[in-house]
Amino acid sequence: MEPVTDRWRAPFVWCEAGRVPRRRGARRVFFSPRRLPRRAARVYHVVRAARRAAAIVEGTVVQDQRDNAGEKDAAGEKDVAPSPDAAGQADGASGQEDAAKRKYRQMTQSPVHRLVLSLAWPSIVSNLVTTLYNLADTFFIGRISTSASGAIGVAFVVMTLIQAAGFYFGQGTGNAMSRYLGRRDQRMADTMASIGVTAAFCTGLAIAVVGHLLLEPICILAGSTRTILPYAKTYIGLILIGAPWMCAALTLNMQLRFEGESAYAMVAFVSGAVLNFGLAPLFIFVLGMGIAGAGLATITCQFLSFVLLLVGMQRSHVAHLSLGALAVGRDLAREINNGGLPSLARQLVSGFAITVLNNAARPYGDAAIAAIAIVQRVVSFGNYIQIGIGQGFQPVCGYNYGAGRYDRVREAMRFARKAAFGVVACVCVLTFACAGQIVSLFRDDPEVIRIATVTLRFQSVTLPLTGIAMITNFALQTTGRMWRATFLGLCRLGLALAPVVAILSRVLGLAGVECAQSVADVITVLVAIPMALQLERELRQREADSRARSTAAR
Repeated sequence: MEPVTDRWRAPFVWCEAGRVPRRRGARRVFFSPRRLPRRAARVYHVVRAARRAAAIVEGTVVQDQRDNAGEKDAAGEKDVAPSPDAAGQADGASGQEDAAKRKYRQMTQSPVHRLVLSLAWPSIVSNLVTTLYNLADTFFIGRISTSASGAIGVAFVVMTLIQAAGFYFGQGTGNAMSRYLGRRDQRMADTMASIGVTAAFCTGLAIAVVGHLLLEPICILAGSTRTILPYAKTYIGLILIGAPWMCAALTLNMQLRFEGESAYAMVAFVSGAVLNFGLAPLFIFVLGMGIAGAGLATITCQFLSFVLLLVGMQRSHVAHLSLGALAVGRDLAREINNGGLPSLARQLVSGFAITVLNNAARPYGDAAIAAIAIVQRVVSFGNYIQIGIGQGFQPVCGYNYGAGRYDRVREAMRFARKAAFGVVACVCVLTFACAGQIVSLFRDDPEVIRIATVTLRFQSVTLPLTGIAMITNFALQTTGRMWRATFLGLCRLGLALAPVVAILSRVLGLAGVECAQSVADVITVLVAIPMALQLERELRQREADSRARSTAAR
């Protein structure tokens, strides 16, 4: 049968099995009225398609059994029970709808403080385990040589590029998903989830290909010395092989968190990290692979996390991945970019910051580069706590912003800022007091310990303040204020750090390199405070406008 008219051709896709037109993203329920006259069949398909489109908008699946039976009676056919496949699809759609409704009620009605904490603690745990996994790599590689430890700092630039791609699609599609789920638009939530994972995997593949073609220039640009270069090329070459599934895993992780399924995301990431604790020493020392063993263990564990996250996404019954849900369009790209560009900017600038610090430290030898690399890994412990609290805050912000509950958005934002500051302040007291002992765990070189101890104490003083900037950045990003979020994300590791390093390293020498990040942190917080106050005013205004409209409607 040919499509009915051009008017109906655009919004419907012609399904080969059964020749039934269906709305994009809808589930297929096949029925082919072969014995109906052509004209009656066309009317049947138009009415059926229109009803299915209406059902999608309402977020439900319409059971067409009665209509099918009526059409069959008119044509003189016997009633036939629906196929098990069709019944299974209807049950699956009903289960997905119930899960989405339960999640909506939880995100828009539960007490905000308890909700943020319940979503934040799995993120914090998984982030801290990831930090321990990175510290374990640093510990094992530090047993090889100082140059091998320096290679970790050089590789951090490439890891940041991979994370930038994963966070861009994860935050871009995840922010949109949470708003669509808040509006109960299941079809668009499925579309965003499918686009994000597919695009992240393809981008990771492109990074792997280009990275291998330009491997040595990338290592040199990232601050590698001639003695560090062989180690850096070996380690980074293996990391690039895993770039496709590493990007996709980061995207899936973010999407599950925006759905409110942070507990499963934690399990998936922790599983990979725990496996790495066993594989890294096995490959490095037992099998004698050296730094190549660390790279192989990393990509193996990341692949395990990717598989677990993929399974979890399909079993969450909140948003589903499907090739049929893929779509392209300028509006979709703009929406993903609005949510993902701030994260992309943050990660790219983070890589740029490490490059700047490595190049500033290069005149002082391998020990200075190794010290910077160790401090970055230790400080990431506090950073990841702040990120975990922010990841617990984001789905609450997105759901309630989409549902028009601006009072809950403001309450969640204030609570997240206090939690990020308080928890990280406690951690930094420990890192300041025990800086020398902590650094000596990773390398016994006296010069490395001396430089890293001073740098770690500087950063321990200012790191708690960055929680204010981070939560404000997450709030701006989740509510769709792309340019402000991007600017704030660029400040700490780019707009502030680059000139600070350039000036202080020339004026103070190595001491300028050691304190540069702390000075940049203070500048970033001073920029973030007025942005946070402005966002609070805008949310209050939206809340007042919403109440005025409700009063007028009554």
